[in-house]
Amino acid sequence: MRALQAAATGMMAQELNVQVISNNIANLRTTGYKRQQAHFQDLLYENLRRAGTQTSDQGTRLPAGLALGSGVKTGSTPRVMSQGNLTSTEKTYDVAIRGEGLFRVRMPDGRTAYTRDGSFDLDNAGQMVTRDGYVLEPGITIPQNTTGVTISANGQVQATIAGQTAPTIVGQLQLSRFINKVGLESIGDNLFVETAASGQAVEGNPGQDGFGNLQQSYLEEANVNAVTEISALIAAQRAYEMNSKVVTAADQMLSSTSAMFRG
Repeated sequence: MRALQAAATGMMAQELNVQVISNNIANLRTTGYKRQQAHFQDLLYENLRRAGTQTSDQGTRLPAGLALGSGVKTGSTPRVMSQGNLTSTEKTYDVAIRGEGLFRVRMPDGRTAYTRDGSFDLDNAGQMVTRDGYVLEPGITIPQNTTGVTISANGQVQATIAGQTAPTIVGQLQLSRFINKVGLESIGDNLFVETAASGQAVEGNPGQDGFGNLQQSYLEEANVNAVTEISALIAAQRAYEMNSKVVTAADQMLSSTSAMFRG
């Protein structure tokens, strides 16, 4: 019976949907996390009678066809790259992006990765690095005898050095953006890498050419809304239950038919 197959695909689709929702909820407090959504597509149809088919020699045609669907599949799980709320951390090297753009970091294997997580610190050489020690690009080194650091909205990094009254410019933070940022591939650790779908990165300074600006001592929270996710979870659970009821009903119908033939 076709209903069994269609309902089974529905159950599998909702199981994946719950997995996506659970990952969003698990990352509710992950800095710079962008939530995912599950998008579904219907499967192929078997056309038993096509719409527009001629039904008589006089030229009459079928106004509506007879097509039986075979269920559903998961088409994609794109990320929603909307802005998350900014929260104060009171840490000097924490930087949040307000608007468009991602920070660029250099991976240990030489690859370039991108992130919205601006929780930076200094390594033993004074370079600004991520929590995992990946170097921020372009590289910025803070002098050892620095007594204070200021990061402006346009990304200029100034250090107040002991014995000097005027701050010294030690670097310029840059941002990257993509024509299709949804096409970026997540590799974990709050990092994304470029793909053929995302297009090549466009570099620029914060506050210029459509890039967002920076806010020192703030971090961007995940753009996950707990209420929205719980509502989606309940809806997915109900959809799964309805598909399971279809399986039960179809099984009972098959049992009745089988009993009739045996009788």
